Amino acid sequence: MSNWFECKVKYDKMMENGMQKKVSEPYLVDALSFTEAEARIIKEMTPFISGDFSVANIKRANISELFMDETGDKWYKCKVNFITLDEKSGAEKRTASYMLAQASDLQRALENLLEGMKGTMADFEVASITETPIMDIYPYAAAEGSPVKPSENSDLAPQE
Repeated sequence: MSNWFECKVKYDKMMENGMQKKVSEPYLVDALSFTEAEARIIKEMTPFISGDFSVANIKRANISELFMDETGDKWYKCKVNFITLDEKSGAEKRTASYMLAQASDLQRALENLLEGMKGTMADFEVASITETPIMDIYPYAAAEGSPVKPSENSDLAPQE
């Protein structure tokens, strides 16, 4: 399971008209802690930003799933309600889950979400889809020779 952190990076960006403008852009990073998230975003951003930059803010992002589409240039936050039946009262219970879908427009985001949810056995409904300001996402990728992330190491997972 991924731990997503939203990192806001402040830097001077060269605009199309040649002017420098101070911007603050959000990025999503998969990390185990706030410290690792900061280190990873600095490492990822260093090659792309000339001059000084700072990590202005880091906060946990409540994202359970990513649906990537390389043709898309925007990220859409999708609120999906999973519907379960309470056996005692017989009432429907809705549990919200947030997912990100990469797409070029809102319609394609919905298509990507539904395609990714195809094998889901649970009943669900798409409650909302909104465009996010997220510029890019950096999933966890183990470097060769580095230890495996504990949540992905089957030896450390609880045995059934």
